[in-house]
Amino acid sequence: MALPAAVLLLLLLLALLLPLAALVLGTVLLGLPSYDIPAGVNQPAKLRLVLAVLLGTAALGRILEKTGLCSQITFGRYVRQGRRLRLDPKLFIQDLQFNKVPVRVYQPKATSHGRRRGILFFHGGGWVFGSLDTYEKVCRYLSRESESVVVSVQYRLAPEHKYPAAYEDCLNATVHFMRNAEHYGVDPACISVCGDSAGGNLAAAVSQTLAGRADLPRLRAQILIYPGLQALDFNLPSYHQNRGVPLLFRERAAFFALQYLNGDASHMQEVLKGSHIPPDMRQKYRKWVSPDNIPEKFKVRGVKPLNPTDFMAEVYETVKRFCEPNLCPLLAEDAVVHQLPESFILTCEYDVLRDDGLLYKKRLEDNGVRVTWCHLEDGFHGIISLYDYGGLSFPSGKRGLDSVVNFLKGL
Repeated sequence: MALPAAVLLLLLLLALLLPLAALVLGTVLLGLPSYDIPAGVNQPAKLRLVLAVLLGTAALGRILEKTGLCSQITFGRYVRQGRRLRLDPKLFIQDLQFNKVPVRVYQPKATSHGRRRGILFFHGGGWVFGSLDTYEKVCRYLSRESESVVVSVQYRLAPEHKYPAAYEDCLNATVHFMRNAEHYGVDPACISVCGDSAGGNLAAAVSQTLAGRADLPRLRAQILIYPGLQALDFNLPSYHQNRGVPLLFRERAAFFALQYLNGDASHMQEVLKGSHIPPDMRQKYRKWVSPDNIPEKFKVRGVKPLNPTDFMAEVYETVKRFCEPNLCPLLAEDAVVHQLPESFILTCEYDVLRDDGLLYKKRLEDNGVRVTWCHLEDGFHGIISLYDYGGLSFPSGKRGLDSVVNFLKGL
């Protein structure tokens, strides 16, 4: 008796998918031992499970790219996209455009006795991933708990849109909001910029650009959550101590920076070795980018100083914009840093970007800027986004997010 067409189709799909699933699973199992889940990290068993999902997604993305179905980045965006949540009884939420930049505005429904705080939020994702939906839970939480108007900005992503596209979108959206704050019930003198990871980089760059603007209100604060702030030295202590700790690996940090810069990661190994920066320029910035400026307690897990390597002029020519503060805010001159608003910096012990935050904290404090610092001793990169992730939630992520809320309430 012939099988029904539907059953035959199902068997065909299984025949195609099972080998693929086996290949993905094998890649994950082979890859897990090469990554490091420190004993002191928050919820290590859960983090290992998250890592398995990431490795499986990456493996499947590579397979799809090789078959020509879609690029690995496109597949990664699809998986990370998230979903629109149900209506929030405490918030008005609307999608708008500020200076042609897509934004999502979160406004508390509760009656306010005065104008509210305003927060521009720039999402993370290595300038390559992330969306309004990806950070929906985080932005809702910030708006509800701090009773602030939050504007989440959907800047253009790399590598399709290279530097300075993301920075320009964030700057344009911020300027529009500052000039129209009263329309949203926001006090123009109480607007802050906020972002995590790549979004923290963008928040720092926007804050520096606006520091000297006389035609706009002064930003009230900048909130930088495990920000990436430089691409000169990928051999700072945290980059080696946490090189294999999810959710951001040392090589991926360099890969994302290159994707944002020019969409070309072919010189990633040279950048990791430090061959991309001329010796005189490295010496110039050593006063700001150096293990010497990092407290000793953060070096106990090991330090691997950058060994002198042969400078490669041809590589420098392709990445020389790494020395622009709008791309690497840690390199801004003191005259700019001195004008910056009150700051909040969150760092995580098990994060390759930890030392970027520590170095910027020192620069701000050396220039008389008030800094509130939150360090998650058991935190890892990306933990804020996992504060409410069902069975894979991380309590330390909520502690970090609550520290941001408390800072905002104190402004």
